[in-house]
Amino acid sequence: MTDLRSVRRRSFLFVPGLRPDRFAKALETGADVVCIDLEDAVAPDRKDEARALSLPTYHGQRAARAEKALRINSIRSPEGIADIDAILKLETLPDALVLPKVRSADEVRIVADLLRSRPEPVALYVIIETAEGLERVAEIAEADPSIVALFIGAIDLSAELRVRPTWDALLYARSRIVHAAARAGVAVLDVPFLDLEDAAGLEAEARRAVALGFTGKALIHPGHLATIHAAFTPTEEEVAHARRIIAAFQQSTTGLVVVDGKLIEKPVVREMERILLNAGTAA
Repeated sequence: MTDLRSVRRRSFLFVPGLRPDRFAKALETGADVVCIDLEDAVAPDRKDEARALSLPTYHGQRAARAEKALRINSIRSPEGIADIDAILKLETLPDALVLPKVRSADEVRIVADLLRSRPEPVALYVIIETAEGLERVAEIAEADPSIVALFIGAIDLSAELRVRPTWDALLYARSRIVHAAARAGVAVLDVPFLDLEDAAGLEAEARRAVALGFTGKALIHPGHLATIHAAFTPTEEEVAHARRIIAAFQQSTTGLVVVDGKLIEKPVVREMERILLNAGTAA
């Protein structure tokens, strides 16, 4: 499952489940991941319609251009069970499934076990948006090797925590999710910035997310893509520094090296490899 994690996931573009006609265009935007949304973007009385419209879109699309994901409904709901049942009958599975409102590691394991009935690997994204899920986030992050990333679901989580969905109010939750993702060795994605007209606000929030340890950010409009990629793509200087550190450890027989006059321990290599991954390059 290691290969599933060796994919750039700086940007995650959502497409409404009732508008799969936008999927092909979204794949051409340059987003690292494009995801059809069967959950929040679809009214309860139109779930069957969205499923019927969206699922055929994945036929023949696997491993082309961006990673192609599908956000299903919670598997604790009848709609989520119907989603999984329909997905397993597809000729071509999505590259990834996004699991919302996850409260326990067992939910992830159930989906992962069902998907293993098919030969092609499917990556799993897990959204932490309940108080129970936040409490168990470390266990959830390590539930299965097919997990490639954690998400924070700010709107639902803030409602459960009885706070407004502001940066400061959710700082503790963001920090816990970042910590759990780092410990599990998976990516971690911040929520979309919903004000489509506030370019400065988007850039500021993206930079905050980078500083806190997020590896990417979701978006609902391709107009935000350039700003997000600018924030989450390492600079040429950072890439060169990462390569020097990795090369030094490849030539070293100890757990310590000196690079640019600084003593560096081997655990830093993991972060340097992540930098090269987000830069779209290799050591």
